[in-house]
Amino acid sequence: MQMIRPVLLAASLLASASAFAGDTATPQVLGFSTDGKVFAFEEYGVQDGSGFPYANRFYIETATDSFVAGTPIRVRIDDEAAGIAAARAQAREKGDKIVAESVLAANPGDTAGWNAVTEQSADPFRMVVNPRPVFPPVDSPVEFRLEEIPFAPPSGCENLGDTMGFRLVRIDPTPGGETTLVHEDASIPASRNCPTGYRVGGVQTFFPQSADPVFAVMIAVRSIGFEGPDFRWIAVTGRL
Repeated sequence: MQMIRPVLLAASLLASASAFAGDTATPQVLGFSTDGKVFAFEEYGVQDGSGFPYANRFYIETATDSFVAGTPIRVRIDDEAAGIAAARAQAREKGDKIVAESVLAANPGDTAGWNAVTEQSADPFRMVVNPRPVFPPVDSPVEFRLEEIPFAPPSGCENLGDTMGFRLVRIDPTPGGETTLVHEDASIPASRNCPTGYRVGGVQTFFPQSADPVFAVMIAVRSIGFEGPDFRWIAVTGRL
């Protein structure tokens, strides 16, 4: 009996941990428009607490780092029995009216760097990449650094701990290279749902044939969830 009890206790703790897990959305880069003016990505998963499947699609104008009119597209099916595939299909159907899926698939760009939210050995606030897989490199390396900025809790986020915005800079790591501000929050959007932290998830680049190359920095947003910390995704875009 003394041998069995620790095993039963461990099993109970594991069951409790799995029963109270946050919701980590799965990100999926969809691609770019042919001219690189639009970047699109998707996140999807099962909402913690409700068990409802969801799929969100984001279409961003790369030059202005702003959403394309009529987006983001957010789909949630309020039925635990519904699958994620159904939510993704609905979001894709709506997104096809913004930029056709076939166009995005034909222009995926390059994943120059990627760190999953489960990665513990990488620096969550810094990523240095070769912009495209050409060796020996023909481009200068590109470095992005993220800094969290404390903000007063937005409405509805009181008494939930520190809430954070962020600043993102681009650094030319070559000798004498410049530092450029890419993004700095002036406030915390309500869509981030009481954010408590951020990490650089990846860098996607695209070199159109007849336009300037562009980038999208994927950023994971940690926020307060129903059963634990949630992770959602945003992207910051610009020209290389």
